[in-house]
Amino acid sequence: MDRATLENLLKDCGVTLYDTELVTENDHKIYRVYITADTPITLDKCTEVTNILSPLFDLEPPVEGEYFLEVSSPGVDRPLRTLDHFRHSVGELVKLKLSDGTKLKAKLLGVENDILKLYDKKEKTEKSIPFGDVTKAKTYFEW
Repeated sequence: MDRATLENLLKDCGVTLYDTELVTENDHKIYRVYITADTPITLDKCTEVTNILSPLFDLEPPVEGEYFLEVSSPGVDRPLRTLDHFRHSVGELVKLKLSDGTKLKAKLLGVENDILKLYDKKEKTEKSIPFGDVTKAKTYFEW
């Protein structure tokens, strides 16, 4: 199943596809589907989406071989891999690693084209970082 088909299917469930990933834990392949919505993602919603996806993935598996399917929200500390991820995280705190090795904690103020607008909490300054300079990013929560 291609990404567009999966996105449309999830839209019919009232959720949005955030991301997918394939990981191996304890020698088991796990195919994770991360979903978001305008309201909090509940266990019941994850179960509903799993019950819809599971029989479809039985017919058209997303990966080769045996795997476990997990459906969940991306969580508080979620990876930011696309510009859309950043756009949906405006106003949140982010940790970035840049291609030159710089690490940065900042508040994401906005995204203009492919430029991330940030407020560097440590330096108390605004910065503009090209999306292409980001090698790793995630949101985080300060307790």
